[in-house]
Amino acid sequence: MNMMKMMKQAQDLQKNMKKKQAELAKTEVQFTAGGGMVTVTATCDMKVTSIKINPDAVDPEDVEMLEDLVLAAVDGALNTAQETMSKEMGKLTQGMGLPAGMDLPF
Repeated sequence: MNMMKMMKQAQDLQKNMKKKQAELAKTEVQFTAGGGMVTVTATCDMKVTSIKINPDAVDPEDVEMLEDLVLAAVDGALNTAQETMSKEMGKLTQGMGLPAGMDLPF
């Protein structure tokens, strides 16, 4: 493969990755904890956009349980967002001979 062709492929990949990142920044994922007691929505650029708490989850005698549910839902939503981002970005680099999980400098 000649150098010019490789440079063109790298430029195309960079352009496609930026476009995909912009798309994923608008893509929302949700994660629910406690059987629907807490639901967190996040975008795939790792921003939490909403937290919904079922009123039944609010127990003044057990605030710690609610805190744990919120933490689990946020963690789950961000993990789902990261997995979605990795999967979608991986589709762009398939077949280029790059090692799995390699982050490109752009």
